[in-house]
Amino acid sequence: MTEEPDQGRDRPWRNLYGRRRGKRLKPNQLRALEALLPRIAVADVSSLDNPDRRPLPPLFDDGRPVWLEVGFGGGEHMVHQAAAHPEVGIIGCEPFVNGVAMALGRVEAAGVGNIRVHPGDARDLIELLPDAGVSRVFLLYPDPWPKARHVQRRFMHSDNLALLARVMAPGAELRVATDIADYADHARAVVTEAPGFVRAPRDESEPWPGWPGTRYEAKALVAGRAPQYMTFLRRN
Repeated sequence: MTEEPDQGRDRPWRNLYGRRRGKRLKPNQLRALEALLPRIAVADVSSLDNPDRRPLPPLFDDGRPVWLEVGFGGGEHMVHQAAAHPEVGIIGCEPFVNGVAMALGRVEAAGVGNIRVHPGDARDLIELLPDAGVSRVFLLYPDPWPKARHVQRRFMHSDNLALLARVMAPGAELRVATDIADYADHARAVVTEAPGFVRAPRDESEPWPGWPGTRYEAKALVAGRAPQYMTFLRRN
């Protein structure tokens, strides 16, 4: 897989994602992309729209806590959290167009209004968020990049943790779920070396309270893989 072109960034980024599109979208999904996405999309994220990389204005104007989901897949977890926590503003990032379309359908069906979507690389967005403004981050079943030569593409990397450390408030949670034992070990090792985070003690075989499950988790359980649910805290 080739790297994406550097779109005016100061440094090249490792490509963390696989394909951007899947099978042909259904008419209702195309409609959601055309009608709903512009209303809830985070504007001026790309360097083409925001060449000076100016910080984004507040995405929720009522001072509510902000949660961030990195790679929301089909949006089932993101929409569940938005419905369960209407007092929170949730920003979801996902570069896979089909996943974005699925999530938009769920947003419409649930009637939630506290979601904003960035249909692209989460790191582009994180760079523009204000300091210490995020109180919870979700990284759920990320691409494990299992080949040794691709390990540096995993989101749990020192560079990405440094980006998160700036935007996460002291004591904020980074919740990571994976069914790949090697990825879990990798995540713990990276956090051990990261000055901004500490591993929270918990039974990592048990989901967090109110956990709705995801499609990826269901596939893992059918395949006999044991998910792990890790929590890392932004140091005070």
